[in-house]
Amino acid sequence: MQPKDLQAVQFAAYPAQARQTAVAHLDLFRQLPLSFLPSMLREISDYDFKFPAERAFIDGELACLSRLSPAEISDWFQAFSGISISPKLAEFDWVNQPAQFVEQQSAYLWSTHQLDNFRKAATEYGERLQATRPPEHLPLRRLGIVVIGQDVADYSAPLFRNLRPHGTTFTQVKAENGLAQLLDSVQSRARSVPEPYAHWYIDGGAISGNIDPSVTCLSYHGLQPVRSALLSFMQQQIQRPGMGPEELRTRLAQMSPADLGMDPAEDPVLSRFQVKLLTEGSGTQIFSTTFAQWATREALRRAQALTLMVNFAPRQRQLPMNEMLSNQNPNPSLDPLGSLIDADMGAYYHWINQQRLPGAQESAFVAWFQGHALALVIGPTLPRGVQSSSTTSLAELVQLALA
Repeated sequence: MQPKDLQAVQFAAYPAQARQTAVAHLDLFRQLPLSFLPSMLREISDYDFKFPAERAFIDGELACLSRLSPAEISDWFQAFSGISISPKLAEFDWVNQPAQFVEQQSAYLWSTHQLDNFRKAATEYGERLQATRPPEHLPLRRLGIVVIGQDVADYSAPLFRNLRPHGTTFTQVKAENGLAQLLDSVQSRARSVPEPYAHWYIDGGAISGNIDPSVTCLSYHGLQPVRSALLSFMQQQIQRPGMGPEELRTRLAQMSPADLGMDPAEDPVLSRFQVKLLTEGSGTQIFSTTFAQWATREALRRAQALTLMVNFAPRQRQLPMNEMLSNQNPNPSLDPLGSLIDADMGAYYHWINQQRLPGAQESAFVAWFQGHALALVIGPTLPRGVQSSSTTSLAELVQLALA
């Protein structure tokens, strides 16, 4: 089937908001090339489970394309129209299985030496679309906070080496109640601008105490039942004859919150996000530091969080993969020192991903070696590549970053 043959009834299996969005743009879809449309439908089919920032992007893209004349659409998608699609792919149910189509399309493009042309077309389209988007005005300057080194009593090697050229290193930070001060800063911002999924607290361990409901909370320990169910499923699938990594990846991508025993009455957007963290991330099911790092990346990329605090907790020690996947040891041996090294790099990745978002030049960032007097602060008014011995609290450092 070709896009020109699309009918509204073919979107009947989509969730309510996704179906409404697709049907409302049928005339547009019929004008788009088959090499492009399934990629768009992959995003629209999950519309009901997208974060507000993602929905706004989809809405903006559809509004932009809907304003184009047929001649302009032909011009915009000329490069995509030059991409050939095999008859077998054209017969695939790309309306109801767009993600699987895109996966098979990638393999076909590679085998027919069209992948470079497709990437060039996609890049040009993205740049063209971006040029039509109005400047985004944030209600708050973006703030990232990273806490590393839990349970590490002493560490002599320099930390935050990749971040130091971009901010000020403080060596006399008052560590008492530091974690609580940082959490208070997050909750204060969330109460001042209580937008859904705008403020996050991610913990690689367990969340203790009550967190303001306007803060989206996620923790490695909190997802323990879900992780156990997923690891059991993976073990069963791996033992099946003929099961390969590609087939396993496809099966994982099709899993829903209900498949992993999650309460369907809970927040469906956050539940789907949690499932994707565990089914799409490599090692997120096993290592708490990997979970925290990947969750941070995705919360920034997808939700475009205004405030994101992540607390890295010690991960389990490296063991043979079969032993870790078996999930038999409820109290594995921990590796605080190795986790500190993981988290130090995770802090750098956090800052990099934050810099990719709107408002990057005005954003603020604080990284702290938990329980110690060392912290790194980045802000538009702070000097770069310098060190300060001023005695200060974590709450004051947040204010300095935002000054």
